[in-house]
Amino acid sequence: MSTTASRSRSLSVEQLNARFSPLTFRERLETLYDYFAEPEVLYTSSFGTKSVFLLHLIHQIRPSQPVHFIDTTYHFPETVAYREQLVERFQLRVVDVRPKAEENQVTREQEWWKEHPRMCCSVNKVVPLQPIVARHRVWLSGLMAGQTTFRSHLRVFEQQGDILKFHPLIDIDEGEFHYHLSYHQLPRHPLESQGYGSIGCTHCTARGDGRSGRWQGREKTECGLHPNFYTRKDA
Repeated sequence: MSTTASRSRSLSVEQLNARFSPLTFRERLETLYDYFAEPEVLYTSSFGTKSVFLLHLIHQIRPSQPVHFIDTTYHFPETVAYREQLVERFQLRVVDVRPKAEENQVTREQEWWKEHPRMCCSVNKVVPLQPIVARHRVWLSGLMAGQTTFRSHLRVFEQQGDILKFHPLIDIDEGEFHYHLSYHQLPRHPLESQGYGSIGCTHCTARGDGRSGRWQGREKTECGLHPNFYTRKDA
């Protein structure tokens, strides 16, 4: 076992939080690779309104880190164009994750997003990612505490089933976030200027501040990726 792997396996979630919580978001990301080898790290990005912050940091700190993008087939054309813009600017290594074509087609033909939004997210987002999650030890995510009630209770590290979630930006404030974007002149999602605070699939995204435009009129606030608990099938 490598020194990096043995170091991370010997620490509990509480010990990792004690070591990482006092660090800045940049230091957390830099230090992550002292504890986990790159192949053990899963990084997912939606290429939404907040995504460019962490994508820029990855570009600076660990440009070889793959970025997994879940292509539900329901993304706005503007999101797809924005993704290509950021891939070119940051020379990102993007790995596309897609649902099974036949299952995706059923959700389209029956318009599951209307009556079964939870199942639609499960088929097109959660299930396709599960085997990829199972091949990694830690999941790097750009969640921020101020985005939803669920996220407000998260720490830098959280154990979710067999995967360790890592949230280096969880306690960043809005001012610091916008300063970073302005200072580095980072491109914004083209729909943000049209009143979209958060952007997902076309059918479940409307204009609104923050995440208020996601699944509008429903109790649903998360697609199921982050609150979901994953269990390795080969354990």
